[in-house]
Amino acid sequence: MAIDGETPETPDPRHNTGVIPLAKKIPGLKKYDISTGEVVAPAGPSGIHPMATLYFDSLDAIKAGVASPQGQAAAGDLANFADGSAESYFF
Repeated sequence: MAIDGETPETPDPRHNTGVIPLAKKIPGLKKYDISTGEVVAPAGPSGIHPMATLYFDSLDAIKAGVASPQGQAAAGDLANFADGSAESYFF
């Protein structure tokens, strides 16, 4: 989850006070990683920078976690910094 204007060289401190602590409380979450470099897709550079990867055991665990109060709080916090530009990918 990149905060608008954030780059690997200038990380936004809101990662430590908002969505990350909230996301780490989502039920069923097994692991949480954040990348700080540009994500490279098979077609080349993606334009996507710092991104959080949340790991769950199954699609059902993801659905339950996202629907939980903790998941809803994390999703709701995105509006505090993403200015409508946050995207979620499931893989």
